[in-house]
Amino acid sequence: MKLERMIGILSILLQQEKVTAPYLADKFEVSRRTIQRDIEALCMAGIPLVTEPGHKGGISIMEGYKIDRTLLTASDMQAILAGLRSLDSVSGTNRYVQLMEKLSAGASNLLAGDSHILIDLSSWYKTTLSPKIELLHSAILSGQKVSFTYFAPRGESERLVEPYYLAFQWAGWYLWGWCEAREDFRLFKLARMADLKLAGSFAKRPAPLPDFSSERVFPPLYQVKALIQPEYKWRLVEEYGAESFTIQPDGALLFSFGFTDKTGIVSWIASFGGGAELLEPEELRKDILAFAEGICRKYSDCSAENK
Repeated sequence: MKLERMIGILSILLQQEKVTAPYLADKFEVSRRTIQRDIEALCMAGIPLVTEPGHKGGISIMEGYKIDRTLLTASDMQAILAGLRSLDSVSGTNRYVQLMEKLSAGASNLLAGDSHILIDLSSWYKTTLSPKIELLHSAILSGQKVSFTYFAPRGESERLVEPYYLAFQWAGWYLWGWCEAREDFRLFKLARMADLKLAGSFAKRPAPLPDFSSERVFPPLYQVKALIQPEYKWRLVEEYGAESFTIQPDGALLFSFGFTDKTGIVSWIASFGGGAELLEPEELRKDILAFAEGICRKYSDCSAENK
């Protein structure tokens, strides 16, 4: 516990110019005397900490000091490198690996040893996604609003947003920010943004972390039951997990899951062609029939025109 606390203290000191002993004591829920002993231990370990008394005093790391790489093991450095490589896959640069080289202080043996974990956070939209992430990251750091056109299932709209967090979730990138139109915090999918621009500075407000729970973002308003043909088992496993269905005596798959909107249900069932039958909600069977009849009419009209 002491070692973890000391590493935590060092991490805070590396991120903040100066902190006080009472702040650290409160942060780690220990006494000030315990913090003083930890500071002494860190100094004995070779980390030059400076303590200044008085009203504006505090604890800081001596200016110009570089962290001793022996504090991190080879596996620690390799894990950090895997994460930093994943950020480079988004930005399209080598910025984060270059940061790793600075942290390692020339210890190339720690960097080259393990390349078995490959994380690529880019997407099909990599050429357009990277500039958006760079612009939004810059806007968050500098306190600049952003404006953009947003394309959502309910239609197209113009948004003016105070950006606070970039998040990678559900295999996609999102912006969490204060939307002036909705007067609330909202999640925006970067792939749905167009004409993204900086739009002037703002005073930052207290921003809660985004709630990524499925119940919050995708509330299950419709409980779906469907019979799916066995050749689509791979798809159910990939999209909803092996626990989302049970195998019936005839080999068909009885699927059960909560969906947020009925439009999504209809399009999802239709995507199987004839390989899926919706059982519940029963009232949506008419919607699927209407959807299928509309497709049939469209292509019947095309056939008639081509004759």
